[in-house]
Amino acid sequence: MEVAIIGAGVIGLLSALTLTDAGYTVTIIARDLPGDESQDWASPWAGAAIFPHPDAKGHALQVESFKYFWALAHRDPTSGVQVRTCVFLDKHKAVSILTNIIYKVVKATEYYDDRDDDSTIWYKSLVPQYRRIPTEDLPDGVKLGFTFKTMTVNPAIFLPWIKKGLEARGVRFIRKEVKDIEEAKHISGCRVVVHAPGLGASELVNDKDVVAVRGQTMFVETDFDELIMLQGSQYTYIIPRMYTGGAIIGGVSQEGNLDRGVDESLRSNILSRVRNLSRRRLGSVDLEKCSTRNIVAFRPARKGGYRLETEGNVVHAYGFGSLGYIYGYGAGLKVREFIESVSKGQDILRSRL
Repeated sequence: MEVAIIGAGVIGLLSALTLTDAGYTVTIIARDLPGDESQDWASPWAGAAIFPHPDAKGHALQVESFKYFWALAHRDPTSGVQVRTCVFLDKHKAVSILTNIIYKVVKATEYYDDRDDDSTIWYKSLVPQYRRIPTEDLPDGVKLGFTFKTMTVNPAIFLPWIKKGLEARGVRFIRKEVKDIEEAKHISGCRVVVHAPGLGASELVNDKDVVAVRGQTMFVETDFDELIMLQGSQYTYIIPRMYTGGAIIGGVSQEGNLDRGVDESLRSNILSRVRNLSRRRLGSVDLEKCSTRNIVAFRPARKGGYRLETEGNVVHAYGFGSLGYIYGYGAGLKVREFIESVSKGQDILRSRL
C-alpha cells in the first residue's frame, strides 16, 4: 500500500520510519526538507532534549519515543543522538569513545518552580537513575529537582541522517508546498495521506486552533557539559550540542508572536537566567564573544493539544508544539496503527465491490 506524508519535520519523518518498517511505500511531500535552515519549520531548531513532560497528554507516546531514542543512541554512532547522564568522562577516554560508540556521559538535571513534590512526575520509573535532589541543594526559587539519564538530539545531524535512511528504504521526497490534501494525493498518486505539516495545518485544513509559539535561543561556545532544564514560570535551559563545542541556551515561549527578528533584550535576559540556573558555572560565557548564533523559530502548537486521529483516509498528526521529539516515534507508531485500520477498511470495501 502506498502512503503520502505531508511534512518532513520530525513527526513526518518518524511516521515514515514506522510505516516503512511495516512494508508501506511512502512518499513525503514538503516545502522544507532536512538540511534546510528556514525559520518556517521548527524541527531543525529544536533544543531536542528528550525530556518527558509531566503535564502533557499521551504518556504512552512519550514512553515509546524515549525507548526509541535510547536504543538509537547506543546503536548508531552517526544518528546525532547522545546519552546524557551524571558520570563524567575524562578527555582522553571521550576521544576514544568517539571512534566507537560516540556518546558522552554528562549530567542531566530537571528543576521545577511550580510544584513541591514529584507526584506528577509519571516517568520516574521510565528514566534510568532517577534521583531526587534534596531541598537544601536546590537553586534559589526552585521547589523540586531531580537528575536522571536521558538523551539529546542534534537535529543538524539527525534529520539528514534519517532522511538518508528513509531514501535507502525507497522513500521518495518531493519538495512542494501543497495547498490542500487533495493536491498531495494528486502529486503522489496515493489515496491515503498522513497530514503532518506543523503550522501548515492552519491553512491546509483550516484548523483555527493551530498557533505559532515563538522561541528565541542562542548557540554559545562553551565547554559546559551539563543538561539543565527549569520548567514552570521561568522556562530556562542549557542543552549541550554534540560535536559543536557549545550549547543551546534559551527559555522563550511567546504564543502568537510572529516577529522573526532577534529581540536583543531577551539575549541578556536568557544568559542571566541560565547563569543563575547553572549556579554561575556558566559565568565565563561572554555573550559578545561566545554567542555565535541567534536562533528565532516558531513551534507548531495547538490549543487543546495535538491532533492525532483519522478522518476518512487521512491521518492527522500535528500540533505537538515544543515536544515533537519526545512525541515523534510514539506518534509515528500511532500513525501506523491508524493507517493499518484505514488499509483494512479499504480492503473490505474492495471485497464488497
